[in-house]
Amino acid sequence: MAGDDSTMDKLKGKAKEAVGKVTGDSRLEGEGQTDQTKGKAKDAVQNAADKARGAKDSLTRKDDDA
Repeated sequence: MAGDDSTMDKLKGKAKEAVGKVTGDSRLEGEGQTDQTKGKAKDAVQNAADKARGAKDSLTRKDDDA
């Protein structure tokens, strides 16, 4: 599931960023920020797909009352 995947990226990124800050490893900190951004991007893509699916459904819905 995409939601789980994006959540995992964000959590992994937060952990990497925190470890990078504590150890002074700017590369690891940067990787963490990148992972978080990747997770947020996956969320945005999924939300856009959901909205597009909803719009399509509302345009193609057949009214039984007509």
